[in-house]
Amino acid sequence: MPKVLVSDPIDQVGIDILSQVSQVDIKTGLSEAELIDLIPDYDALMIRSGTQVSEAVIAASTKLKIIGRAGVGVDNVNIPAATRRGIVVVNSPEGNTIAAAEHALAMMMSMSRHIPLAHASMKEGGWNRKAYVGTEVYKKTLGIVGLGKIGAHVATVAKAMGMKLMAYDPFISAERAEQLSVRLVDLNILFQEADYITLHVPKTKETANMVNGETLAKMKPTARIINCARGGVIDEAALAQAIDAGIIAGAALDVYDSEPLAADSPLRQVDKNLVLTPHLGASTAEAQVNVAVDVAEQIRDVLLGLPARSAVNIPGLHPDILEKMRPYLELAEVLGNLLSQLVGGRIQQLTVRLQGDLAKEQSQPLVIASLKGLLVQALRERINYVNATIEAQERGIRVIETRDQSNRDYAGGSLYLSAIGEKGEHSVVGTLRGEKEVLITNVDDFPINVPPSNHMLFTLHQDRPGVIGKIGSLLGGFNVNIASMQVGRKIVRGEAVMILSLDDPLPDGVLTEVVKIDGIRDAYTVVLSTH
Repeated sequence: MPKVLVSDPIDQVGIDILSQVSQVDIKTGLSEAELIDLIPDYDALMIRSGTQVSEAVIAASTKLKIIGRAGVGVDNVNIPAATRRGIVVVNSPEGNTIAAAEHALAMMMSMSRHIPLAHASMKEGGWNRKAYVGTEVYKKTLGIVGLGKIGAHVATVAKAMGMKLMAYDPFISAERAEQLSVRLVDLNILFQEADYITLHVPKTKETANMVNGETLAKMKPTARIINCARGGVIDEAALAQAIDAGIIAGAALDVYDSEPLAADSPLRQVDKNLVLTPHLGASTAEAQVNVAVDVAEQIRDVLLGLPARSAVNIPGLHPDILEKMRPYLELAEVLGNLLSQLVGGRIQQLTVRLQGDLAKEQSQPLVIASLKGLLVQALRERINYVNATIEAQERGIRVIETRDQSNRDYAGGSLYLSAIGEKGEHSVVGTLRGEKEVLITNVDDFPINVPPSNHMLFTLHQDRPGVIGKIGSLLGGFNVNIASMQVGRKIVRGEAVMILSLDDPLPDGVLTEVVKIDGIRDAYTVVLSTH
């Protein structure tokens, strides 16, 4: 039975899900050295923000298949190291969406109405109403930086509160913004015009200190800023100075560049117009259950051999895309696996062409699946969606992606793969029959219509009487049972391809005898997984 290590506090519902398929050990508060000692025994690791999964921890793992972070951020996981080892890293991108959005809105309202200061005054026996005159958000302009799921929910609620909405997000379409009643603007315009600015972006090279002395100087003196996203996107010293100098009216922060916030942080010295909370964005009972369930289910699925919904180190495989394209991903793997055995040896180049209706879909998931199939014969269990691209790059495989919407041979579209390797260049085409059944429809430009099977024999031969009969007799003599047979040809009595699906592997030496048959130009055995 697989073993899962839970190294941070996780809601019991997540533990119960994991226990269905694995032995679960809960050991929290581990040092890096202790985690390094333990990790070789485990197939999966479930964490929150406390555990640091360093390169050394990943290097020490020998069985680890998946690291699950019960939350949105994965800053505490060395993703490049995990990717190189083929370890899936998953998170829960939507589990705390509502909690994070509501906290941002609560921070905005709390700051606008001076609630923390008024509360503190009341606790001290005061009743100073004039000191805490607030500001209404109604008809004010809210600038949203990052219009993902959290930012979108903030927009929906803010609109209901009567706020005007603008946003900066270079990855959001105009149609999506229009659905949310949000005006897309340049970042500079947003800082200049917004009365409130709320940040909903990850910390990256592009977003680090995106709010700094220069950007703060562009804001209205009556403007306020909220950050419940990620620490490090605001220059905290510059923010403290801007509030003290009256450059902006205030700020509300839930996240910080370094956590816990240092005792000598300049933010702690600001005595008014600043609301601080200790990273509470996802700290609701509902969110803790949601992220625990989401990540535990993904770990369970991976341990059962199924794909994860929200793998952060599998480019292009968003949960919605994964579900929609799952049958085509299986098709791509099968074709890649078949192609690698036809080409043989070191592969120099792979061409992936999406045809017909399939050309309208994202190509990256299909490229990754094709590469996984292409490399599975060489790397076996070491290859997966996580490291397929890296393994291909390290082997010098050049990948070419193309599209051809004009090819309408098959309903739903088809996938064309070709590769150049030690045995020259070969190509295969496949499609889906119905919604899920994989079909191989072309090999080296010879039309066929064959579902994949575990054991197959491919021949290139002269289309003439007697050849097929001789192959059948030869295989029968070696007690090889043929499950199905199909021939593809371009012209009568020209070259043809024959594909035999076999019940069992071809015994040693039989392939050599097949090639000796008069009229057979070449033959290949192919082993495909059809799970």
